[in-house]
Amino acid sequence: MTVSQVIDIGRDAMMFIMLLSGPLLIVGLVVGLLVGVFQAVTQIHEMTLTFVPKIIAIFGLMVYMLPWMVTKMVDYTVRLFSILPEILR
Repeated sequence: MTVSQVIDIGRDAMMFIMLLSGPLLIVGLVVGLLVGVFQAVTQIHEMTLTFVPKIIAIFGLMVYMLPWMVTKMVDYTVRLFSILPEILR
């Protein structure tokens, strides 16, 4: 196993993590900004108001995206197992 193979595997893993977590983080950011603007406009500063909408939005998106995420995870795992003989040489 060469250094370039290790770097490629690590780079692919980081890109895969960003691909799966990116949409969830973006939804959390957008919902957080909307709640923050709502709190600034109405001057309601309730702590649970910031967390509950984010949790609901992220959970809902996760349920919606679950088939796609599982497919991507299976494809990535199959790809890793397919290069395993080359790595072990």
